[in-house]
Amino acid sequence: MTVNEEKFTRQRLLDVQTLTPNLFTLRTTRDPGFRFAAGQFARLGVRKPSGSIVWRAYSMVSAPHDEFLDFFSIVVPDGEFTSELSRLEPGDELLVDKQSFGFLTLDRFIDGRDLWLLGTGTGIAPFLSILQDFEVWQRFERIVLVYSARTASELAYQQLIRELPQRDYLEGLGSKLTYLPVVTREQVPGALNGRITTLIESSELERAADLQLEPEHSRIMLCGNPQMIEDTRALLKTRDMNLAMTRRPGQVAVENYW
Repeated sequence: MTVNEEKFTRQRLLDVQTLTPNLFTLRTTRDPGFRFAAGQFARLGVRKPSGSIVWRAYSMVSAPHDEFLDFFSIVVPDGEFTSELSRLEPGDELLVDKQSFGFLTLDRFIDGRDLWLLGTGTGIAPFLSILQDFEVWQRFERIVLVYSARTASELAYQQLIRELPQRDYLEGLGSKLTYLPVVTREQVPGALNGRITTLIESSELERAADLQLEPEHSRIMLCGNPQMIEDTRALLKTRDMNLAMTRRPGQVAVENYW
């Protein structure tokens, strides 16, 4: 992919946190002119030793009002992009496309009472941005965040999730959030165990949330493993919950930048 110099800004890496050998978070400076809606993604670029630039899409974890940009990344073994990205240190340069992208945003739904955010792995990123924006707390009566990872050590941003409901601007609204961590490869106290689709089929997810998945009230966002998205969409369709399209209101929104 070739991008003209005018189409991106040069940002500085502020912080890198290693979560596991395969997962890390990063924070960069933010160009004052960069605008995005909660749930959208940016294209990040790194320069290879040869001088060429490699680009990949990453959802913002940070809120639209933050003065920095946060991202959550997996290390792809021998991956052209992440192998370069994971070597960067604070102070190094990271390129950010001037335009934001994506449709995993609240305006996909024209109505709805309950919002379900179902994410696996780094797919949690756009949901954290959405939850740091005031609009979601105004619009929905109940918000259920379902975050699935293989092991407990791979569940990132736990402090952020815990502290979210206590933020000053959410006074009286924080109780709307129900957080359901899911771990698939080990039994962890306080976490559900199993694939998201299995938990939906058995109704365990709904029992844990004390809330029904139903076409009239439920609006569902999916992000993460492509197979999870495909399987969950198919399962929800059997319950009369369909993809929200520009010209056809629906109950389900997905992100497909993988």
